[in-house]
Amino acid sequence: MRLDRYITKSRIIEINSTDLTGALQELVEVSTKRIQEDLNPRKITNQLIKRERTMTTYLGNGVAMPHIRVKMKRQYIFAVGRVKEGVEFEGLQEYKEVRLIFLLLASENEKNYLNVLASLARMFRDRDLVDNMIAAPDVSDLKERVVLGFGGLLARPERRQTRFNRLLLKEGEKIARESKCSAILLFGDTFAGGIEGARGLPNFRTILVTRGASERTLETSQIENAIEVRSFSSQRLSQARSAILIGLTRGIFKHNDRLLCIGGIPASNQLDTLMVVDIEREFQSVIDRENDLLPPSVKIEVLERMIAIATELSVEGREGKPVGTMFVVGDTEKVNNMVKPLVLNPFYGYRMEDRNVLNPFMDETIKEYSVIDGGFVIRGDGIIESAGSLIHAPAEFYDNLPSGYGTRHSAAAAITKAADCISICVSASSGQVTLFRKGVMFPLLEKPIGSS
Repeated sequence: MRLDRYITKSRIIEINSTDLTGALQELVEVSTKRIQEDLNPRKITNQLIKRERTMTTYLGNGVAMPHIRVKMKRQYIFAVGRVKEGVEFEGLQEYKEVRLIFLLLASENEKNYLNVLASLARMFRDRDLVDNMIAAPDVSDLKERVVLGFGGLLARPERRQTRFNRLLLKEGEKIARESKCSAILLFGDTFAGGIEGARGLPNFRTILVTRGASERTLETSQIENAIEVRSFSSQRLSQARSAILIGLTRGIFKHNDRLLCIGGIPASNQLDTLMVVDIEREFQSVIDRENDLLPPSVKIEVLERMIAIATELSVEGREGKPVGTMFVVGDTEKVNNMVKPLVLNPFYGYRMEDRNVLNPFMDETIKEYSVIDGGFVIRGDGIIESAGSLIHAPAEFYDNLPSGYGTRHSAAAAITKAADCISICVSASSGQVTLFRKGVMFPLLEKPIGSS
C-alpha cells in the first residue's frame, strides 16, 4: 500500500505547544481544517488523550504515533508535527524525548487499519530517516523531507558496487542457472548504504531479504518481492531460515524449489557468501505437503509478527534477564478446551483492536506479560485471547523430545498435534526460538548474539 499518497504538505507543521494535549490539538485542527465532514476537533483530541492514558503511542527514536478511528468518508488522514524540546504529559518522562508526532485518523470502516499502523511503525524505526526529518532547518525543508521520506527517497545514498561484488553477483547467477535454482535470495542488510546489487540480476528472479524495504525499492529495481526479517546476528545469511519459512507460507516459494542465497556480513558492504538451499531437504521435518505449514485459520502476517516478537524476546530478554515463554496461534476454539488460567487474564475486557498482535503498540505489552508463568493463546487473526495460561494437551499427544527440552517444549509440541495450530517457544536457558507444527520441531534461532 502506498502511504505517501496520504501525506500533504499542508498537514506538516511546526508545533508550538509544550504539552501533549496542546500538540494534539494543533495537529487535529490542521487535519480537520477545510474537510467537509462532521469532525469534532475537541472530541477527537479528548479521545486521543484518553487512549494515551491507557497505552502510550511513543514508538522510540523520538517518534510518537497517536491514532484513532473516526466516522468519515476518507480512508485516512495523516498529519505530522515537529516539536523542538519534547512535550509534557502527566509527568511521564518518555514524552520529553518526543521530537516528531505523527497523527493518524482512520475511517471506522477501514479494514487495513492495523496493517497501515504496522507499516508506519516500521518506517519510523529507521533512525536515519527520523533524524533527517527532525534536523530540517525550517518548516519548509521539514515538509520536503517528510514527503520524500514517505516516498522512500530519503534513504542513505547507495555505495558504488565494488568489482568483487559485481563478480560475485555474475558468478552467482551462473551457479543459480547451472544448479537449476528457481530464485536468488539477495541479503540486502549486507549493505549499510542501501540495496546494492538490486539491479545486478536482471535475468533471474530475485527476492530481497532485509530488515525493511520501501515499496519504492521494489518499483525501481529488478527485485520481484521482499521478505522482511530482522537480523539478530552478525553471522552471514543469519536471516535465511526464517526468510525461507515466511516465503513458503506466503507462497513465494514452493516446497520443491531450490534457492541461491547471496550475502555477506551485515553492514560490511561486501558480498562474500554463496549458498544453495534445497527447500525440501532443509525443511523436510516440517513439510509433509506443500500447503501444510500454515494452518488455515492463521494469517501469514500474524505468524510473521509472532516470529519477530519471539526472536526479539530471545535476544533482548526483559529488564536484563532471559525470558522463556510460549505462543500458541490458531484454532483457539479447540485450544481453549486445553487451557487453564494461572493468573487473571490481563487481556480480558480490552477491545479486539487494542489486543491484536498486528498493532505495533502491543509489542511492549506482550513482552511485559511474557515474564509471567504460562503461555499466550492467540487467534489466527492476531487477537490475543489470554496470557499466563497453562496449556496441556491430552496425554496421547505427548512424545519424547530430544534430551534437553522441558515441559514447555513438550506442551508446545503436543498442542500442535491436538489442534490445528502453530506454537512458538522461547527458551530462557538457551535463548533458542523453536516453531512447532503437528508435533514437529523446527529451530528458528539457535544461538542469539552474546550467547556462549
